[in-house]
Amino acid sequence: MARTKEFDPEAALQSALELFWQRGYEATSMADLVERLGVGRASIYATFGNKHELYLKAMDRYTEGHDPVLLAELSQPGPALPAVRAVVRRFASEAGSAEARLQGCLITNTATELAPHDPEAARRVEISWEHIETPLHSALIRAQAQGELPEDRDPRALARMLLVLLQGVRVVGKASSDPARVRDAAEQALSLLD
Repeated sequence: MARTKEFDPEAALQSALELFWQRGYEATSMADLVERLGVGRASIYATFGNKHELYLKAMDRYTEGHDPVLLAELSQPGPALPAVRAVVRRFASEAGSAEARLQGCLITNTATELAPHDPEAARRVEISWEHIETPLHSALIRAQAQGELPEDRDPRALARMLLVLLQGVRVVGKASSDPARVRDAAEQALSLLD
């Protein structure tokens, strides 16, 4: 007879996500995971696979919670450009917060720590970036169609520039003690939309 799980896999995955987000992949050992999750090593392996597989599942959990918010913000009816501006300003504000200085963004952290040598992590980073770029692009196309964005602007190129800006804001916000640095950069980028 198979034993039933003595822990909640969803709660354990959330705990693993928080630990990886706090420390990074390399700095988190299996012993750290066992301690934080309160679950034996064998149960972790049986439920989630190895540390790398657990990390990828944690990344998936993270994007499930973050990506839909952006889509909702950028797909509201009415003028599109104010929504784009609000998203950029929100990212800049969040990047300067105390929590961001401690943890940053899991996707951005993964892009710098693992993506250069881990194809599975890189693929998830790319997917997450597409989930930022695509709604930005759609909102900018809508803004142009509604006369908010000049006709000579390229919505795809602007969306890509904003994606790069947002990722850079997250990196600089994590490392800098000066929130004006990211706020000023965001405002300069937004001036390109006028």
